[in-house]
Parts: sequence; structure tokens; C-alpha cells
Amino acid sequence: MIDFRNINTVWASVLVETLAKLGLKTAILCPGSRSTPLTIAFAQHSSIETIPILDERSASFFALGIAKKSGLPTVLVCTSGTAGANFYPAIIEAKESRVPLLILTADRPPELRDCHAGQTIDQVKLYGNYPNFQTELSIPSLDLGLLGYLRQTLIYAWERSQFPISGVVHLNIPFRDPLYPVYQPETEALKAIFPDDFFAKINLAKTQISSNFDLSNYLKLWYNYPQGIIIAGVAQPQNSEVYCQAIAQLSEHLNYPVLAEGLSPVRNYANLNPYLISTYDLILRNPTLAEKLAPQVVILIGDLPTSKTLRNWLEKQQPDYFILDPSYQNLDGLHGKTTHIRISIEQLSKQIDQVENSEPINLDISKLYCNFWYELEAKSRNNIDKKLNQIQSLIEPKVAWLLPQILPKNTPIFIANSMPVRDVEIFWCPNNLNIQPFFNRGANGIDGTLSTALGIAHHQQSSILLTGDLALLHDTNGFLLRNQLIGHLTIILINNNGGGIFEMLPISQFDPPFEDYFATPQNINFAQLAATYNINYEKIESWEQFKQRLNSLPKTGIRILEIPTNRKIDAEWRQKYLKQF
Repeated sequence: MIDFRNINTVWASVLVETLAKLGLKTAILCPGSRSTPLTIAFAQHSSIETIPILDERSASFFALGIAKKSGLPTVLVCTSGTAGANFYPAIIEAKESRVPLLILTADRPPELRDCHAGQTIDQVKLYGNYPNFQTELSIPSLDLGLLGYLRQTLIYAWERSQFPISGVVHLNIPFRDPLYPVYQPETEALKAIFPDDFFAKINLAKTQISSNFDLSNYLKLWYNYPQGIIIAGVAQPQNSEVYCQAIAQLSEHLNYPVLAEGLSPVRNYANLNPYLISTYDLILRNPTLAEKLAPQVVILIGDLPTSKTLRNWLEKQQPDYFILDPSYQNLDGLHGKTTHIRISIEQLSKQIDQVENSEPINLDISKLYCNFWYELEAKSRNNIDKKLNQIQSLIEPKVAWLLPQILPKNTPIFIANSMPVRDVEIFWCPNNLNIQPFFNRGANGIDGTLSTALGIAHHQQSSILLTGDLALLHDTNGFLLRNQLIGHLTIILINNNGGGIFEMLPISQFDPPFEDYFATPQNINFAQLAATYNINYEKIESWEQFKQRLNSLPKTGIRILEIPTNRKIDAEWRQKYLKQF
């Protein structure tokens, strides 16, 4: 349990054993010298999966993916110097999307700083304001009091990575030589007196935040609005079915339709919610309908959907606005007439049945309003289905439309930023396949797309990554994880040779500089790229071929299914048909 070979091995093994007792399952280790004591301690621990990854940026997003899927903190370890700086993009995403990460950066001791010793930078508060908690540990010591300090600091760090809101904790850890496990006789005295119960009182119980929330007053208030909607926005709940049931319960109680973002699990549990609206972006593009559908109240669950059409509509209508979210953060990007109810939809749902049941005051009006939404949904969905079913050529929107009809049940899918998330929001069909959507919508960047998807796929059901070419190319070092992946990832690569999202923006009319500086085509042969990493590759030439390749997914390895498209033709298609739908 404790490695008594020298001061550093004692310190590092106490650190690792404390984390193991707290429930740590996975540690990602990047190679380096100053982190040697940590690497040895993690590698020797039997209950923690340790994964060595060469590239720190890729490693950090892989850890992010694992933490997203598990809901538990994942540890990241690196050496001193700029190694830790490469974690920064993933740390930003983890904070913004509320994912627990525990960052351990090894460092040189104080006497080797600010004197041009090699591989040394200022690592204290390296990540600015992004961590929930950050500190530098003391120099390793054999003093029992300081070992108790180490244990308690780690317990607190573990807690702060999850409460009051999940996020990043950074511990900077200085080590003096010897870094390798050479014997130091002074450890014998500690070995003789080290308490048997040193780790006995570590408590695994989660902190509970008490709430005196009274739902009855809010229900009485909501009953007075004849035209109300629930927005099921961007969310990655740990238990999707319970989450979707809770939203459905509130919806049925109030007779409010549920506008469900494509990145919400609600669309993939369609049987639970009879008032599900998936085509709101298209419906609200019609100015007449947008006015008729003006809501008096909006209840937002999760982050706002991607749709700019929806956001502009809400800003114009200025309804009373309620946000259901347990965090302390300011989540009102529209700056409306907002009440933030700091409780989760699951917690609220438990109280609904306990409240004295009464019907909305304007029940008939609310039913008419809800049915109007539902009729428009049926028409829009029918128009989309009819048009896309006829299309034989390979266009981007059909990918997002087809996937929820053909993927195996419960499939995890990571959806890359830029055009994939927007196509998913507009075209993803409601289904009963319980598909699990994942994404990096905290900061909305393309950093670490492949590595995050691999982290989500690790130890899970065979998984999918839906991505464009630029997002995949931005993280090709993620392919170095191929031998670490336990499971399978199919990469659906939409290759339009550039940034398709920019074709939808006014800048596309200005060329030059549009093509070189915004679309940025890379002209990469993905078959050759796949061969470099020994990745399975296949070019998709028909929708029938595409369906066959997803009919059942492999169990191991990584494969690329490349769908070549033309971004200019796709942009013209969207401009022509989105308003028609």
C-alpha cells in the first residue's frame, strides 16, 4: 500500500492511496521525469486503471471524455514545464461544461525556480480562474502531520471537483531528487510507526446540498400562463431515462410542449414525451407562425439550444423566463425576465406528485396552444422526411437525419462542433433508441474532438463520432490512443474539405480572402492518414452502403467511414430548403 523506499515514494503512494479510497478509477499519465514518483505510484496501484498517453492535449481530452461518461473525477498527471500548459483547452472545456477533472502537475522545488533551471515555468495558478480549487502542495516529507495534511488536502480537492458544481481542481506538486525509487534509510523510522488506520476514515459519501424548495407556489404561478413552453436544452445527465421522465412529468402536468434540442437525450426517449417538438428551428423561421406561437412563459432545462432562430425569437418575445438548474452560475445569456430556480429537474419531479393536484386555470387555451405546436411539428417533420428520403446524393444534412433511424440501441455518440451540432439540432429525428449524445459545448471549440470521443468510447458500448474534416485533423494525435482504447469507435467523417459552417456566414461572399483564410481546405487523403495509424478506413459512396456499415458496430478498434460532400452545394441546399420546411 505505502511504498517506503524513499521520501518521494512515500508521499506519492499516500497521495494515490487516498484517491483510490475516495473512488478514483482512472488516471491518465503523460511521460516525463519530474512526475516519476507519481507515475510509479499510480502504475503500481491495482485498483486504478492507468493509461500512458504521449500528447498532453490529447491526454486531457481523453480524460475529459472518460469523466463525462462516468461522472467521476479523472486524474491527469504531467511533468514540469510546458507539459501542463497543453492541458489548458480541456480544462476550459471541463469548467464550462461542468466535468470533474483532477490535474496533478509535477514541479521543481522552490530552490530550482527563477534561476534558469531547465524545464521550469511558473506553474502556480497556471490555469487562472478556471479551477474550482487550486493549490501547491508542500515539499514531500516523512512527518506524519504533513502526511495527514496531504491526505486532507486530497479529500478536499476530490470534493471540490464535484461540489457545489463539477469542474477542475489543480494541485501543483514539487519534488526534490531522487525522483526514481532509490532506497533512503530514513524511511525506516516512519515505517515502524505508520498508523494501520491512516486511510480508515476517508468518507465516500457524497456531499448533499440541502434545499427548502417549495414547488407548489411555482406550479400555481405556471398554471396562470395559458401559453407556456419547456425547452429541453443541451444536457448530459448521468441517468438519461430518469431525466427524460422528469421533463415529461412536468410537461404533462402543465400541458406545455417540450422543445427538445438535438443534443438533449429527450429526442432519443420520444415514447416518454407526447408533447415533443424537434423542428422548432424550422417552424420559427416562418414569421407568421413565430408571432402566433409567442409564449408567455418559458421553462429552460439545460443550456440554451444552439439555434440562433430560437434565441432571436425568445429575445424578441421577452416571455417570463425560468431556469431549472442546481448550480450557482449565471445561466441567462439572453438577459431576460429571469427567475433561476436552483434545483434539478429530477429533484423537482419528486415533488410534483406531493403537491395538491389542480388543473391550469386556462386549461382549454393551453391545450389548444400545445396542439398547435404538435400539428406544426408533424407537418415539418413530414416535409423533412419526405425530402431527405428522396435524396440519393451524399449531402451533410442527411447524415444527421439518418443516424437516429439506423444506430443500434443505446449507442453513445459524440457530436463535433461547427456544422454537425447544427445539423443534429435541425434534422435529428425523435426516436426510441435511447441513443446517448455527448459533446463539448462548454466552450464550443473543435479542440480534442477525437480524443474526447475516444474517452467516451473507452470501456463502453461500441460508439460513434460524428465529425467534419477540420475538427478531426485538429486532433489527429488522438489516433495515438488506438492501442489504449478498450472498445470500439466508428468515426463518421463528413469531408467537405474545409469549414462548411463558414459557407453559411456573410463572409463567404468575399473571396478572397474567404477560401484560404476561413474555409481553409487541407486537401488530406484520409485513406493514407488512416494507414499511417493502422486504422480501418472505408469511403462511403451510397446511403445503402452507409446503412449497412452501421447495421451492427464492431466491438474493438477504430474505423473511419468517410462521406465526401461538397460544402458549397450543401450550403445552397440549406438556404433553399430550410425555410420551405
